Amino acid sequence: MTAIIGSITISFIAILYITLVLGLPYGEFAMGGKYTVMPKSMRVMCAISVFVQIFAMIILLQTGNVLATKIPDNVAKIGCYVFAAYLVLNTIMNAISKSKKEKYIMTPLAAITAICFFITAMGA
Repeated sequence: MTAIIGSITISFIAILYITLVLGLPYGEFAMGGKYTVMPKSMRVMCAISVFVQIFAMIILLQTGNVLATKIPDNVAKIGCYVFAAYLVLNTIMNAISKSKKEKYIMTPLAAITAICFFITAMGA
C-alpha cells in the first residue's frame, strides 16, 4: 500500500515539474520558489528531474511488489533507500524555503513520499 501511496505522491510532484518544463507559472512551488515561470535554463533541470522521478516511481513500485521490471530486487531496494534519503533532504530544503507555497505544500508532500519509500524498502 505504501508503494502505491508513494507513487501517487511522486506523480503529483512529476506533474508539477512537467508544468514547469512547459513554462506554466508554478515555479513558486519548486526550487526555492525564486521564479514564477522557470527560465529556459532551469526548465532543462526540471525535465531531468521528471525522468528521475519516474525512475524513482518504478523503483518504488517494484520494491513494493506492484510492478515487475528487469531491475534486480536488491538493487531496487537499495534505490528505494537512496530515494528515501534524497526525499528527506528535499523535505528539509522545502521546509526552509522562502516560498510559502513550497514550504506549506511541497514539504508535507515530500515528507509523505519519503516515508512511503522508507516503509516500502523496509518491508521488502
